Parts: sequence; C-alpha cells; structure tokens
Amino acid sequence: MNHFSHAGIGPGRGRRRLPEPRPAEPGQWPKLEAALAVVNRDLTATLPGQDPLILMVQPACEASAPGAFDRDQVYVAMSDGRWHGNPVNACDLEEDDPPEPDDAATVLHVVADAAQSTVVELRWQVWPVCPEHRIGMHRRPAGTEGDWYEGATDAGGPPVWWCRGDRNGDGHDVALVGQLAATLPGRQRRALRRVERERNRRRTAGDPGQG
Repeated sequence: MNHFSHAGIGPGRGRRRLPEPRPAEPGQWPKLEAALAVVNRDLTATLPGQDPLILMVQPACEASAPGAFDRDQVYVAMSDGRWHGNPVNACDLEEDDPPEPDDAATVLHVVADAAQSTVVELRWQVWPVCPEHRIGMHRRPAGTEGDWYEGATDAGGPPVWWCRGDRNGDGHDVALVGQLAATLPGRQRRALRRVERERNRRRTAGDPGQG
C-alpha cells in the first residue's frame, strides 16, 4: 500500500519528509480523468456500494532530497486516498514526453491496470470477475490470443477485460473496459440503472445551478 511520507537519512542529514499526497484538482489531468471515469463505470456495475476511485498526486520534491523525484506522480486511489502500484503518468520529461500519454486507448490501458491493482490489493478480493467462468479477468488489447504478453507490438486494439476461460484454455474477451454493465443479468442491469437515476437526481437537486 502507498500514500506515505518518505524520509531520507544520510550523513549530516536529518529526516526530510516528502510533500503529502493530495487529490488531483479537476481538469489538471484531463486524459487520466476521462479514462478513470470509464473504469469507474465498471467498478460501479460490479462492486455496488464501492465509492469511485480517484486520482491522487504525489507532488514533486526538491532535487536535493534523498530519493527525490522531479515531477508529480499520479496514482489511481481509493476514495480515502490510498493506492497500490505504479503512477499512471509515467513519462520521460528529458525526452520531451508529454506529462500524460497522448493516445486515449493507451491512457485507458494504463488507468485500468492501475485501478485493478489498487482494488485487488486494498479490498483483498479479485476484481473484475468473469460472469461466465467466475474467475478474475485481466486488462488486454481487444482480439489478443492466449499467449499475448505485455509489451507485444502486434496488439493495438482498445482495452478489454479478458478471461482465460476454463481449464481447456478457451480465453475470450468479455467486454470493453467501461462496458461490464452490459454483461450483467437483466435484473442487475435494471437495478444499476435505478441507482444511476437516483444518483443523478440527487446530484441535480443539490446543484443550485439546476434550480
């Protein structure tokens, strides 16, 4: 689990605390926010009652600090600010990389992977689960074969949740990331729509601008 202050100790140095992580400001990371909104649709559909995931920022610290990093690190976190795994804005600024990936599909791949890591590790449960085989799924590009591996160059499709299938290895794409609600039984889909309507009604009622 992450969300901590790192202290470096060295000869002639006292403890130096890193800046405290903080929630990302709305609009600060638009591509990451858009991708997380898609992933949160799957979270809402499959884990009723779970609060949406958020983006947490570990601010950059002074270059002179032991173990310092020179740019903000963005993580996918639970609503209480805890996260697990790697940042989702990994880039090399010295090579003129953008602060967040340019390609929307790439961003969604990275954010879905980070979201799964945070949910699985901090809830101590498998997520998401294939509705047919009742086993955990993994994020992959659409249309990959069973022997696909991370880093393969021949798979540029949109991200899907992929299930390895039964013991015969009949792997299959279950749904595009963000569309797990469509795989639910009819009764669950209807219940989910009711929850969404009620949430939207409350949001509208609480917004002065909506009168």
